[in-house]
Amino acid sequence: MLWRKFSGEPLRMPVKSAVEEAILRETGAGYKLKVCIGTDSQVHGAETEFATVIVFLREKHGGFMFLSHEKTTQQYSIKERMLLEVAKSIEIAYELCDLFNKYDVDMEVHADINTNPQFKSNEALREAMGYILGMGYAFKAKPDAFASSCCADKIVN
Repeated sequence: MLWRKFSGEPLRMPVKSAVEEAILRETGAGYKLKVCIGTDSQVHGAETEFATVIVFLREKHGGFMFLSHEKTTQQYSIKERMLLEVAKSIEIAYELCDLFNKYDVDMEVHADINTNPQFKSNEALREAMGYILGMGYAFKAKPDAFASSCCADKIVN
């Protein structure tokens, strides 16, 4: 995955190194951090676009994010696409979790899945929640999953 800042500037090091550098910089400046990881997707004709974000929240001082963006021509059912979003988020959470433990940074995985059964994405809720919680991560779904439903959504829409 290629990662960049929200400004478009590419990360000039592996994402794990950039995250560690950000944690050290922000905690060194006295900020209490929380990290939220989420993925959203959007189908545009024959292409499906995915965006994964790592959102750093500085308690009472805003935040910033790193993002990765990719497109595929593979077709997915709504449930497959929702679970693939969760898998992408878990993949990066797993890669970074030792840093969050090392520096005592709270982390949540956000899923762009509606808790209301009237919405199609709800079909994947139980599996996604089980997957995330089974990995030992804190889980948020809509309407509390802003990393996926707002931040990542902004990239794919």
